[in-house]
Amino acid sequence: MTDSEIEITADLVHELLQEQHPDLAGLAMREVAGGWGNQMWRLGDELAVRMPRSEGAPNLLRKECRWLPVLAPRLPLPVPNPVRIGEPSARFPKPWTIMTWVHGEPLDHTSISRGDHAADTLAGFLKALHVEAPEDAPISEDRGEHPKKCTDGFDHFFHAVVPDDLADGVRAVWDDAVAAPEWEGPPVWVHGDLHPANVVVTDGTLSGVIDFDAVFAGDPAWDLAAAWVILPAGTAARFFDAYARADEATIRRARGLAALKSLFLMLMGQNGDRGLPGGKPEWGPAGRAALDRVLRHALL
Repeated sequence: MTDSEIEITADLVHELLQEQHPDLAGLAMREVAGGWGNQMWRLGDELAVRMPRSEGAPNLLRKECRWLPVLAPRLPLPVPNPVRIGEPSARFPKPWTIMTWVHGEPLDHTSISRGDHAADTLAGFLKALHVEAPEDAPISEDRGEHPKKCTDGFDHFFHAVVPDDLADGVRAVWDDAVAAPEWEGPPVWVHGDLHPANVVVTDGTLSGVIDFDAVFAGDPAWDLAAAWVILPAGTAARFFDAYARADEATIRRARGLAALKSLFLMLMGQNGDRGLPGGKPEWGPAGRAALDRVLRHALL
């Protein structure tokens, strides 16, 4: 995933700022841990520099820069917004961005203590996001499909990480999602990658949503899976009541996708424990907790 030919250092980022955005070059800068396709540096108190380091990251960066200014003004939670664009150069041959910083602690490093408030907040955010997308909105190549078209991925994760004592229950949730009717509404805006590393928490509740590089037009069930993947136990029913737009079929698809996402988190945690590339040790417990919530609240 990582382009090892380009070493992104603090000196490089500072030189790029001096070269292209000298009015920002004097701000304090520090590297931010985490990130998948991008390496990130905090710039002052309110900004962040995102440097693409994977092959596909530049195109995703361009997508965010195109659509976040359209989406952000009507969303009720802070989200990153592009402030400046860095042009490819001899020093760094890819585009890069300066984004607004979203304050809070990523959920994979903290917890939600105000569950009802978080459920209402997430429902309000997704109601605002899930409006009909324009014809030129992006379509995802690797997500957004009905669960029945994601069976290969599910089976891979299932066989890799599901404990034997949970196998029947997890399989039943997935089979139910596969059997659910397809989304019949128009394609709506979907964040597409809501999991604990992509939301931030302040004072025990959700305070922002980050990482929109997967954003696409499609089935809202892909985001509604967050009722189990992000929210604490016992709050899924409140979330769906507050969201008030999900029919039974959509909830069934969302529940199956929540199982899929939970297994993915567990696999990334397992990889992290083994020191494998892309591993995220803290994601394992988060994924297992989410899977437990999926099974415990399978019927809301």
